[in-house]
Amino acid sequence: MTLVVDLYWSFRSPYSYLATRRLFELDRDTSATVAFRPVYPLAVRSKDFFRTVNPKWVKYVQKDAPRLADYLGLPFRWPKPDPIIQDMQTLQVAAEQPHIRRLTRMGLAAADRGRGIAFAHEVSSMMWGGTRGWNEGAHLRDAAARAGLDIDELDAAIADDPDGWDARLAANQQALEAAGHWGVPTMVFEGEAFFGQDRIDVLVWRLRQHGLRSAG
Repeated sequence: MTLVVDLYWSFRSPYSYLATRRLFELDRDTSATVAFRPVYPLAVRSKDFFRTVNPKWVKYVQKDAPRLADYLGLPFRWPKPDPIIQDMQTLQVAAEQPHIRRLTRMGLAAADRGRGIAFAHEVSSMMWGGTRGWNEGAHLRDAAARAGLDIDELDAAIADDPDGWDARLAANQQALEAAGHWGVPTMVFEGEAFFGQDRIDVLVWRLRQHGLRSAG
């Protein structure tokens, strides 16, 4: 029996990146299937988020995410450019967000082709791993190719109906909230939500209770 884990995930979330390698390996190496369900980050979904959040939260993430990456043995550098266009002094988020909209729509298109978690793994590793100018040259193209995808084909599919893709992303967000959470990364198995990269071990424990086994 295939064990399906719905993964709600954002390209701007450092904790999503820090969870991705383990979830990619879970999908690749076990009888579980990770169904990649990208969502827009809170900066896009909730325009008041940074005006209402405790400012200590931002400072904590800036310290905690690199520390956690070091603990996990992963490279870490905040993407340049930031996938969200935002004034980091005022935390004001720009109205137009070309980077995150393209990335998130492509993630959904990759999921349609059965390569969602692979695409998330390759792209986030490239972006958060220290590649400056990740949106330039062949960086995205090469990351997509490593995931078994053609970036031109993804872009063409999205260009046909961007509003339709956004409606599907909104449905992902609604499904996340219906599962009992709002943040990313959130993994959902059999209606049970596991929020945060620090709940992956608990998720695997639950999957083992349902017969998780090694692939092959």
